[in-house]
Amino acid sequence: MSEAVTVTENATEQWHEVSHLDDLWEGEMTAVEVEGKSVLLVNMDGDVFAYQNRCPHQEWPLEDGDLEGRKLTCAQHLWEFDVCTAKGINPSTSTLVGYECKVDDDGAISVRVR
Repeated sequence: MSEAVTVTENATEQWHEVSHLDDLWEGEMTAVEVEGKSVLLVNMDGDVFAYQNRCPHQEWPLEDGDLEGRKLTCAQHLWEFDVCTAKGINPSTSTLVGYECKVDDDGAISVRVR
């Protein structure tokens, strides 16, 4: 006997193809626009992460910051974040706003924003 599955996905929360792995090398980051929102993509060792492209401190664009290993440093006030976990390093109480991100078998990068 099969169970019924209810899908409650909101129609506005669709996947949007935004880039390709050929255009986002390991250790790099770039900003893309999705549904009017600026999204920061980060490729860390082949895993791609998507975050709101604003520092939670004063909303400075994170794309202007520096990425050294897993550490992303905001250019404005030097707040630091671990791009693999979204957790703050300095200060440790801060976190990045993340979005769902996936990479298809062909290397297409897609993001779903809320």
